[in-house]
Amino acid sequence: MGRAQSTRRVLLTLIALVPAVFALAAEKKYGPGVSDTEIKIGQTAPYSGPVSAYGTIGKAMLAYFAQVNDGGGVNGRKVRLLSLDDAFTPPKTVEQTRKMVEQENVLLIFGTIGTPGNSAIYKYLNVQKVPQLFIVSGNPKFGDPGHFPWTMAFHYSFDLEGAVYAKYLLKEHRGARIAVLYQNDDFGKSLLTAFKRTLGENARNMVVAEATYELTDTTVDQQIISLQASGADTLVDFATTKTAAQAIRKAYDIGWKPLHIIPYPASSIGVTLRSAGLEKSIGVVSATFMKDLSDPRWAADPDVLGYRAWFKKYYSDGDILDHVNIQAYLTAEAMTYVLKQCGDDLTRENVMNQASRLDAVQLPMLLPGIKLTTSPSDYFPIKQLQPVRFDGTRWVPFGDLIGQ
Repeated sequence: MGRAQSTRRVLLTLIALVPAVFALAAEKKYGPGVSDTEIKIGQTAPYSGPVSAYGTIGKAMLAYFAQVNDGGGVNGRKVRLLSLDDAFTPPKTVEQTRKMVEQENVLLIFGTIGTPGNSAIYKYLNVQKVPQLFIVSGNPKFGDPGHFPWTMAFHYSFDLEGAVYAKYLLKEHRGARIAVLYQNDDFGKSLLTAFKRTLGENARNMVVAEATYELTDTTVDQQIISLQASGADTLVDFATTKTAAQAIRKAYDIGWKPLHIIPYPASSIGVTLRSAGLEKSIGVVSATFMKDLSDPRWAADPDVLGYRAWFKKYYSDGDILDHVNIQAYLTAEAMTYVLKQCGDDLTRENVMNQASRLDAVQLPMLLPGIKLTTSPSDYFPIKQLQPVRFDGTRWVPFGDLIGQ
C-alpha cells in the first residue's frame, strides 16, 4: 500500500470517528455551576438569629455531602454546597441567594430553611428559572407547580400535618376542648388553617381558645396561663423548638395537664423535650416520618447503624438526638438521588424534571410505608405521617399512618 493510500485511509477513519466524538460530547449537558468534576449548589441557613438551633440542618447537610464526596461524588463529580448564614432574616436570605445565583453561578438552591426566607426568594428564583429544591418548609404555597414550577419542598405539606392532628382528635378525643397556641406567621397560620378545615363544623365547639406569639418573644408564659383559664383539656401547640419547650414546661409547672400536641418541627428530644424536661414532656403527642434513634425497634436496623456511623465520622460535634439532623440527612440524600438520576444532563431543566418524577423512592431513615413520590402536578414528596407519643425516653408510635 502506498503512502498516499495509507494517509487516505487514516483520514477516512478519523472522519468516520468524528460523529461518534461529537455524539459523546453532546451527551453531556451542563447548567451553571457544573463541570466534569464539580456540581455547585447553594443554600442559606440560620447559623445565627432567633432560630439558630436550626442551623444544625445546614451543618448536617454539609456533613452528608462530605461523605458523598469521599465516596467519589455523584457520577464522578464532587458536590460543593455553599451554605451561607441568613440569620432567619428574609432580606438577608434574598441578599445571600442573589449572591449565589448571580455571582457564584450555582446550579440550584437547595434546602433553604424556613418559610419566611423561602417566601422572600421563591418568586425571584422562579423568574430566573433556578431550581429551589427540597426546601425546609411545608407551607402549601411551596407546592404549587402550576404557578411556581421551580420550587419544591422536601417533606410534607403543613396541610397534611394540621389534618393529621385534627383526624386524630376527631377519632380518639371527639369531645375535646381545644386551646391553640400558634406562631404568628405563615408557619403557625398554615397549620392552624389546615387543622380547623379538617375539624370542619366541629371546630366551632371544640376550639375554645386561641393565642399567638411572635418568633422574637422571650416567653409564652402569659399565653399558657390564659389558655388554661379557658377550661381546655387539650393544647395544640403550633410552635417551633424554643417556644414548644416553654409551653410544655409552663403547663406542667402551673399544674395544667392537657393532652398536648406539638408539631414535627418542634419534636426534637435533644432540643425541645430535654429543654422542657423529659419528665414534664411525658404524654406529649406529635407525628413523624422518620425512624427514631431512641426506639429499640431500630437498634439493629442497617439504616440506623449507617446513620450512626455517618454521624460519628462526619458530624461528631452535633447532637445525635436532634431529629432535624435526620431530616437534613434524608433531604441531602434525596438531592443526591436526583443528581444521580440526571446523569450527564445536569441542566436546571432536567434537575426539575427528575425531581418532579420521584416514583415511590425508599430512602434510609424513612419509616416503613413512607416513600417519596412526586409528579409534575404534585410537589410534596411525603403523603403520610405516623402519630407518636413521648413516654419520657422515646417517641412511641401508635395507630396507623395518617394521610390528608
